[in-house]
Amino acid sequence: MSTFAKRERLLLADLLETAGPEAPTLCEGWLTRDLAAHVVVRERRPDAAGGVLIKPLAPRLQKVLEEYAAKPYEELIQLIRTGPPRFSPFQLKQLDEAANTVEFYVHTEDVRRAQPDWSPRDLDPVFQETLWSRLERTARLLGRGIPTGLVLRRPDGRTAVAHRGTPVVTVTGEPSELLLFAFGRQNAARVEKAGDQDAIAKLTETKQLGL
Repeated sequence: MSTFAKRERLLLADLLETAGPEAPTLCEGWLTRDLAAHVVVRERRPDAAGGVLIKPLAPRLQKVLEEYAAKPYEELIQLIRTGPPRFSPFQLKQLDEAANTVEFYVHTEDVRRAQPDWSPRDLDPVFQETLWSRLERTARLLGRGIPTGLVLRRPDGRTAVAHRGTPVVTVTGEPSELLLFAFGRQNAARVEKAGDQDAIAKLTETKQLGL
């Protein structure tokens, strides 16, 4: 049975292949080749991937990323499509869904929305609810370092508090758009912002949103 993680994985691989290795992405400083290398290293090199969160490991992570980015681009795409190696914990469906649904959705949009002619995807309600449940659980982690209060609000009124503080900015949009906003893609997310104008400007410009 297909899963959201698997669907987004294959879509990301297709988009990377179509865009080619030198296309822009929403990840600052990364072309599509760099993004592809990141995805592969995250799944296949746990000895280095921890450098994303653990600063002492960051130099090793950067070295491994450069090594993978130097590989043939077609090889990277194939490694993304085929998924993690046989004995990887990501082979477990439940872990794959938990760890990769948001990861692949965000990176898919990193490729799509860096192109000049992009338009929002029509996502089904079940997927939107899945993204919302992930966002509810991680909102405070994603917003822990920002300079304002932040409330993420769905059109139906449901909310998640990403950061307690004043002044408060309320950002309204579909779960998929709120998720992108909370992961630091503020300028690419289709959302509405309400609150103190200086606070909105700070929130839009901050690099502290996300992991």
